[in-house]
Amino acid sequence: MSALTDLLFPNPLPSVEELEARYPARSLPQGAKVTRVAPSPTGYMHIGTMYTGLVCERLAHQSGGVFILRIEDTDQKRQIPGATELIASSLDSYGLKIDEGVCPDMRQKGAYGPYIQSQRKEIYQAYVKKLVEEGKAYPCFCTSEDMDALRKQQEASGARPGYHGQWTKCRYLSEEDAIRKIKEGIPYVIRFKSEGDYNRRIVIEDVLRGKRDFPENDLDIVLLKSDGLPTYHFAHVVDDHLMGTNQVIRGDEWVSSLPLHIQLFAAMGWKAPKYGHLAPIQKLDEGAKRKLSKRKDPEAGMSFYDEQGYPKQAVLEYLLNIANSNFEDWRRQNPVKPMNDFPFSLKKMGISGALMDFVKLNSVSRDTISHMTAEEVYENALAWAEKYDEELAGLMKNNRDYVLAILNIERNPSGKGRKDIQVWAQLKDELSYFFEDRFQGVPDTLNPEEAAPIARDFLKVYDPSDDKDAWFEKLKEVATQNGYAGSTKEYKEAPEKFKGNISDAATILRLLITGRSQSPDLFAIMQVLGKDRVTARLNRVLS
Repeated sequence: MSALTDLLFPNPLPSVEELEARYPARSLPQGAKVTRVAPSPTGYMHIGTMYTGLVCERLAHQSGGVFILRIEDTDQKRQIPGATELIASSLDSYGLKIDEGVCPDMRQKGAYGPYIQSQRKEIYQAYVKKLVEEGKAYPCFCTSEDMDALRKQQEASGARPGYHGQWTKCRYLSEEDAIRKIKEGIPYVIRFKSEGDYNRRIVIEDVLRGKRDFPENDLDIVLLKSDGLPTYHFAHVVDDHLMGTNQVIRGDEWVSSLPLHIQLFAAMGWKAPKYGHLAPIQKLDEGAKRKLSKRKDPEAGMSFYDEQGYPKQAVLEYLLNIANSNFEDWRRQNPVKPMNDFPFSLKKMGISGALMDFVKLNSVSRDTISHMTAEEVYENALAWAEKYDEELAGLMKNNRDYVLAILNIERNPSGKGRKDIQVWAQLKDELSYFFEDRFQGVPDTLNPEEAAPIARDFLKVYDPSDDKDAWFEKLKEVATQNGYAGSTKEYKEAPEKFKGNISDAATILRLLITGRSQSPDLFAIMQVLGKDRVTARLNRVLS
């Protein structure tokens, strides 16, 4: 076999013994999880990758383990320039801090790298060489035309598709024939020589889905492609072994490959990690559920949530709602605790795909913003505006103290204050009525004959130095003078005697000052606006 392996691998390769010494077993606390998120750099950052990354990060860091970002770029044709940097910076900006792997500036940190698969080519080849020497792998010279013909024959005969059993043409080539073909320059790949029997079944434990039984893998899958790079199937087995990964969480599109991957670990003589397969995030499309699509759905990309202005913390908390059914109750009982204090558990994960629920996301986002201080809202919103709304950014920077005062109205970091902002994109509208050049005035639906007496009488008693109690007493007096009930009790007992409740009079005053029927606390708004703006707006209806 040495003549064949010398031809297959003419360049010097590290020995298997050298590699095992280079990547020693990790010394970690008992129960520590070593996890990885391993996307391909084929485009934008998908929400499914962020979801998987969050689960893996929590499992690792809650257990005192290691969280790795590994880039699986062995399919060079699909690679998009800049995608690796985007993946790394997205995880970092959302607070999913890696312990090892590729950093946003493309540095790599950690003792088990490289963490980009295309940079590990010799490592994979060394292990494939070992399999060839052991008779567990062989060169295959089938062309794409050969494979097309094979598929057509299988379809015509009703045979199960794939390179297996009697269809494995190159498996039975002699060493002499293989050597001759290589010397003739015929392109080849290297395939795994499967000893599985499709008619036998095996039971595998999935940490999310429980025990599953599958037919054994009998496919002679490609290990090394013609360019010398491995397929995902083989690369992830080698990497997870050398990097000490003991918990693999990935999308359920890989469930059917699980027998193959377990078989590859066994062929290498290695212990396989525990696997768990996540159901994809879905959406309703004409009444039917389907997986979020990169091509069809803007919400599939993380850039969508950034552009809309969702706080990153809100998106993560929403994903935790999806991941663990008890997170919502925990958050309700612990409104101000950091998200990472939540005891994440695989046992609380559902096996059916969650629907993307923007009503829930918006609610989570409002709650998240309600717990921020005015300064935190200002800084987060300004960072968003500088990227997406220059006009808003200019307004905020040129009126910093005034905007901070506006944002501080009814702001209570305990979360019991205002919840009128759900995305940063709304802030321009929420600020608009505080600025004279943006104030749109009183809506046409307000009757001037009803509004004028309220404005006139309130101006007579208005004193910006009043505290809230004194202000409210004056508002009650003005309401009563103009035929509105002085109290809710009076109005309930004899509504026919009044034009409306005191709250109706307060709504008129609110409309005159803000142009809106709903707003944060009116007294606080008037304090921030100041006497001149308030007086001018009330006088407007009188003129």
